[in-house]
Amino acid sequence: MGQTTRVDLALSPPPGILHLAEPVLMTLADLDEVAAIEHEAYPFPWSRGNFVDSLGSGYTGLCLREIQGRLLAYSMLMPVIDEVHLLNLCVARADQRQGLGAALLAASIAAARASGFATMLLEVRPSNLPAIALYQRYGFSVIGRRKNYYPAPDGRREDALVMRLNDLTGIKPETLHVVA
Repeated sequence: MGQTTRVDLALSPPPGILHLAEPVLMTLADLDEVAAIEHEAYPFPWSRGNFVDSLGSGYTGLCLREIQGRLLAYSMLMPVIDEVHLLNLCVARADQRQGLGAALLAASIAAARASGFATMLLEVRPSNLPAIALYQRYGFSVIGRRKNYYPAPDGRREDALVMRLNDLTGIKPETLHVVA
């Protein structure tokens, strides 16, 4: 398990999920678990090296764990001038559809806001309808499309929707609750 640097956030656990510890900053010690979840969740996962490189470049990784220590979800945020790019948000397959993605998104937004970023940007597959719905519930809107951005089965490619959440500085920490 990684370092337990607490991320100070106003975060309510999802209904029925009372076993969550506070989100903590991702460290190199977390990466075996992170990579295992990544490879189980995605047909075209990030490599462990992608996470090593991200942390080494100063990006912010967040880990959401059970109180007992098991990793449930993680995210990776890349600062770019006055905005932050949500590069990766993943919930372990066995723990999906329980509100953990919403909890981690709220934590990621709160961390970006606390660091003074004005906006958050992300890409998502158009075929990932649950993720799109989650992002829209938090106020993200589609601002563009990147053609052939993601690898897809059989050597094909899939576009990415580019979504943005504007004015993070106007969001009050107490309003960052899990959106059901």
